[in-house]
Amino acid sequence: MTLKREDVKNIAHLARLNIDEGAVDRYAADLSRILELVDQMNQVNTDDVMPMAHPMDASQRLRADEVSESNQRDKFQAIAPDVEIGLYRVPKVIE
Repeated sequence: MTLKREDVKNIAHLARLNIDEGAVDRYAADLSRILELVDQMNQVNTDDVMPMAHPMDASQRLRADEVSESNQRDKFQAIAPDVEIGLYRVPKVIE
């Protein structure tokens, strides 16, 4: 797909970008090459390719999900400016 000057200007307008008039042709050529690459990638047969989450097939080293501290909610809420039924109350900021 080849983009024209008008296409680039329209895209820039929609994205609210200010593009220098002298650079429009360069952007059109660069974006056209990107779209051609995407088109080539879409034509590749990937039917037998298994999807993966990471190209290195690595796994995260995670710590055990265990409770490490005691519940101190009452202690923290005792110094809070406004608490009701165990919840922190905050002023309304959005109308």
